[in-house]
Amino acid sequence: MANESFALGYAPPRDASRSVIAEIAFVALLLMMFVGMTPFAPPVLPVSAEAPGDSLRQILYLSIFFPILLAAALQRGGSALRVIPWTMAAMLTWCFFSIAWSAVPDVTLRRAALAAILVISTMLGVDVIGSSRTFFLWRVSLAIILAVNWLSIPLIPTAVHLPGEIDSSLIGDWRGLYAQKNTAGAVCVMTALLFLFSRNGRSNWIGWLVAAAATGFLVMTRSKTSLALFPVAPLAGVLYRISWRDNLSRAIFLCGAILVLVLAAIIAIFNWDAIGQLLSDPAGLTGRAEIWQAIWAYMRDHPLLGAGFGTIAHTGALSPLHNYARADWVEAIADSHNGYLQVLITTGGIGLALALLAMVADPLLRFWRLDPTRADFRALLFALFVFVLLHNFLETDFLESDNSVWFAFLVMLASLRSRDDSLTLRP
Repeated sequence: MANESFALGYAPPRDASRSVIAEIAFVALLLMMFVGMTPFAPPVLPVSAEAPGDSLRQILYLSIFFPILLAAALQRGGSALRVIPWTMAAMLTWCFFSIAWSAVPDVTLRRAALAAILVISTMLGVDVIGSSRTFFLWRVSLAIILAVNWLSIPLIPTAVHLPGEIDSSLIGDWRGLYAQKNTAGAVCVMTALLFLFSRNGRSNWIGWLVAAAATGFLVMTRSKTSLALFPVAPLAGVLYRISWRDNLSRAIFLCGAILVLVLAAIIAIFNWDAIGQLLSDPAGLTGRAEIWQAIWAYMRDHPLLGAGFGTIAHTGALSPLHNYARADWVEAIADSHNGYLQVLITTGGIGLALALLAMVADPLLRFWRLDPTRADFRALLFALFVFVLLHNFLETDFLESDNSVWFAFLVMLASLRSRDDSLTLRP
């Protein structure tokens, strides 16, 4: 996967006089996304609506946001916010509109504001310091976190899910500094991707070693979603690199992708009874089926507008699932375990349409264009893109302000739009 013409090694700041402030703030943002405020804290099931938006978290996000905004204004002037895709801006605007019909408008306002701050901070930060520098800082951070996670297993008891968990099936699974094994698993996949698709030492031997360490930790997390997607994401990146050489190769790839989708649809049709039985079983997919049943029941009554952005998590009796869930525990969930369904129930059919436009259609259009000068880098971006889209079928990442996978998607999108000269092929 590594290529001598593409290296995400040390990259100096594009313009030190304007990006040093943004770089410091961006590193702080990386720490917020991949370390958080309470590393190694034992898992706690929060029930308060204050949990995802407490005052300290808001202050930290704002302390990151304003320096990046200042640096972007110094570099681009009044056009700084134009780096935010109009599709993303439309989606965030709709999230704010949902305050009007939310049962908890204060929660919706706070969470929509945090979502907007993260989107703007990430995309402006990438634009100011450059994609090459961004990925260098990101890779260094992930390598350090991976080392800390490995060291924590014999040294810190809470780095492993312990007896007494609400879900006893988690006991013994590794989680490192994260609250849950699924988060640790997703971070391991992203670490492996970033080091496999770049040159680190001769023949990328450093990259292979780091990726192997990330894979080992991933296996010990026993995160089923990440384990299943780990081979898919790099394969997608390799296929993209091979196929996006010319129009003919791209057309062959598209035909092959269509055939795979048709075959998958045929298999699903012939196994529809088994699929329906799995989804109708409340205990199916480790409890996800019960959550999804409640969401669909709610959406039959509220198809267009949804319940209001951010209302599904930690809102107790005010949760849109309160009168639709078969079990009380569903009301206390932190997310829906499906990013698409969570966008649907909180922002309605209109919000989901805007989200698909911003997060699927717009990136796909940009990936479709041939760009031989950045083919290797775009292969990495495509691998991240595929991983995030598939990850959200069983986990919730979209528009989550403290979610590392959503942050990765925003970095991918900002880099896809960037024209960073340091990422072009060298003669």
